[in-house]
Amino acid sequence: MNEANEQSTGSSSLPLLAAADLQDHLMTASNDLERLQTLLEHACETLAQSFYGATEQVQALMDAGAVNGNAHRLMEQLGGAVTALQFQDMASQLINHTNHRLRSCADQIARVAMGDDEDGETVVQAPPARPNPVTQDEMDAGSIELF
Repeated sequence: MNEANEQSTGSSSLPLLAAADLQDHLMTASNDLERLQTLLEHACETLAQSFYGATEQVQALMDAGAVNGNAHRLMEQLGGAVTALQFQDMASQLINHTNHRLRSCADQIARVAMGDDEDGETVVQAPPARPNPVTQDEMDAGSIELF
């Protein structure tokens, strides 16, 4: 009988171990997304400051009459670069949405596999209400939809 108990305990702990491992992977992915969000924000801030600074310098040269017609094309190029940086808004929305979904899955796995805590029902973060916060998959000047 002792061997039967060990086998049933071993087989019942396997789903618990698998659930804990899956929850760990989901939380690791969630933490990676948070780090990605931070890196993306920093890179976009740095790029935006650089583009705005270059735009101001070109505008000052244009105002002083120190440049030819190429400066207007340069200003258009810089404007396009700044517009492209707006993808960070969409990327942030997708990262936050995915992070929320991953944490909700991890919470649900923990609750199903391990049950409620001693104080009552385990808190499970609700999944996002919408399947996708960003509806577009390309970016053109003036086509950005932010929520």
